[in-house]
Amino acid sequence: MNRTELRPYAPAELEAMEARLALRMTARLTERAAALPQDVSERLRFAREQALQRAQAARAASSATTSASAAVDNGGSTLTLGNPQDGRPGWWVQIAAWMPLLVLVGGLVLIQRIHTQNQIAAAAEIDASILADDLPPAAYSDPGFVEFLKTPRD
Repeated sequence: MNRTELRPYAPAELEAMEARLALRMTARLTERAAALPQDVSERLRFAREQALQRAQAARAASSATTSASAAVDNGGSTLTLGNPQDGRPGWWVQIAAWMPLLVLVGGLVLIQRIHTQNQIAAAAEIDASILADDLPPAAYSDPGFVEFLKTPRD
């Protein structure tokens, strides 16, 4: 079995694939539009024009935000907060991707500590009640005492 390497597509490749998909979809819609009544086809045409305008506006807005990356110049070195040109996400995106895992691990550690503290508190309460009782601690390990506790009282 030949494994293909997954790689992120360049914006130009994505745009070309979107254009091919749009051409295929419009060809299918045009084929089916001939059987529709006139009023339905007019509403569809109007909706299609509005969708194309919205898509162009969204495409223009997304290209403006990806091209506007923040850069800080410190003596010749550059810190890019936006989408770098090599296609890899910025350092803050990588930190944001690891953040849920870190929160999960921290939560599990906190739950374990709370559980341990509750067990220690319960054991301390039992020890305190045994030491404060009138019976000596050796009575609790006596087999006769266990039988005494199992017998029903009248």
